[in-house]
Amino acid sequence: MSNTTAEDPINPDWLNKGDNAWQLTAASLVALQSVPGLVVLYAGWVKHKWAINSAFMAFYAFSMVLLCWVVYAYKAAFGEQMLPFVGRPGPAIGMDYQLRQSVIPAGDLTQNFPQSTMVYFQFVFAAITLVLIAGSYLCRMNFFAWMLFVPLWLTFSYVVGAFSIWGGGFLFQMGVIDYSGGYVIHLSAGTAGFVGAWWIGPRTEEDLEDNHPNNILMMLVGAGILWIGWNGFNGGDPYAASPDAGAAVLNTNICTAVSSLVWVAMDLAYFRKPSVIGAIQGMITGLVAITPAAGVVAGWGAIALGVGSGTIPWVSMNIAGRRLSIFSHVDDTLEVFHTHFVGALVGGIGTGLFATSAGCAAFGITNPGGAIDGNGKQVWLQIVGALFIIGWNIVWTSLIMCFIKYVLRVPLRMTQEQLDVGDYAVHGEEPYTFAHYNIKHPTPPLMKRRTTKKGDEETPRGAVLMGTNPAETIEKSSSGGSVGKKEDSNVAVSTGAQPIDE
Repeated sequence: MSNTTAEDPINPDWLNKGDNAWQLTAASLVALQSVPGLVVLYAGWVKHKWAINSAFMAFYAFSMVLLCWVVYAYKAAFGEQMLPFVGRPGPAIGMDYQLRQSVIPAGDLTQNFPQSTMVYFQFVFAAITLVLIAGSYLCRMNFFAWMLFVPLWLTFSYVVGAFSIWGGGFLFQMGVIDYSGGYVIHLSAGTAGFVGAWWIGPRTEEDLEDNHPNNILMMLVGAGILWIGWNGFNGGDPYAASPDAGAAVLNTNICTAVSSLVWVAMDLAYFRKPSVIGAIQGMITGLVAITPAAGVVAGWGAIALGVGSGTIPWVSMNIAGRRLSIFSHVDDTLEVFHTHFVGALVGGIGTGLFATSAGCAAFGITNPGGAIDGNGKQVWLQIVGALFIIGWNIVWTSLIMCFIKYVLRVPLRMTQEQLDVGDYAVHGEEPYTFAHYNIKHPTPPLMKRRTTKKGDEETPRGAVLMGTNPAETIEKSSSGGSVGKKEDSNVAVSTGAQPIDE
């Protein structure tokens, strides 16, 4: 039964069901970028002993940000103005608030879907920002310090950038363009990641020397989720199922593909080998660079940004990153500075160059395009916006780290034992384990091999103990020795540990 009054709670006059459906879909795509996207990507990118800790840092951030977001942070970022750079914090969980029409009061903007949809959509952006920062701190940050860092950084850094550029703050009023988070998300994450990594300190020498990813195929799965999820990231920011949403999605994929291909070409030219990890890095920089520009540039602008994001961050990572002393003093685990900080600058300044007046109008802003349309002032506005985000994050990330370390007395780094052992020491868990299997079977069962003679039956002589050298096992069996001898040693090998000499 439907109510036919003017205040119909089911079908209010302001509701556009298509816009609401697309906005919820876009938000869900962005959420998938974090969980499982970056959770899986991080778990595969680090060495074996840090897979669980790295994934859990991302998983925790997603949960904690949501709680803070609905209790006070959303209104600080998108509510009524309190200061030129931040709104008045407050809860966004009342049913009367969630069901009303979405509005950004400081920006004098309304949307044709409910406030609850907007709260969730903006939450997934806030969450992925903290998850990206985690990429700089992996493999040594004390998990308890991370638990404190997430709500503090969200409160004192993220909401300020979001309000200033998106929520109607002073950068919004100046005309800085950040279509979907090149500055609010990626430049912030790149800055905070680099600064925080300096405060935490580097990984152990062992982890620095042996830092090979434990599962590159898992990385590709996470990267694929990240790429496709970005359709919601950029396609949802017109706040409507509009023509500009379609342009943003298309440009996102164009730039990303070009950037990844250019990065691979750079690897081929310099290292003589095409790298899968390089292709993923190029994909990420392409996604980052198109984010501030997605719906305001034309397709050729997306191609130009793809070329820029496939070359400039590559040079930053592979040339400057190896030669400049500052990078040798900061251990940025997953190179978040190069992919997100540098990539965001490429995209943000590129927006000032390549934004079109038609794209701006389709997005609903009054900017007369960028330098390509005769508005060179936009380049300087983009630089001003970047400088504010960088400066604010340098200061507040440092203050938060000092507060955790010196005031709360919570160490920023894990203990030496945790650093040496990894996941099991921190969480009591391992990513890949045969522990339960070995408890059930103290002596691992035999994996039988076919004998050389087709007519022979399979015998213990053809059996191979799991985790051992087949030749050694067969030799011991044929010489009359018991396959079950050195039980503890064989169990250790099957679980990935080193056997203990008797």
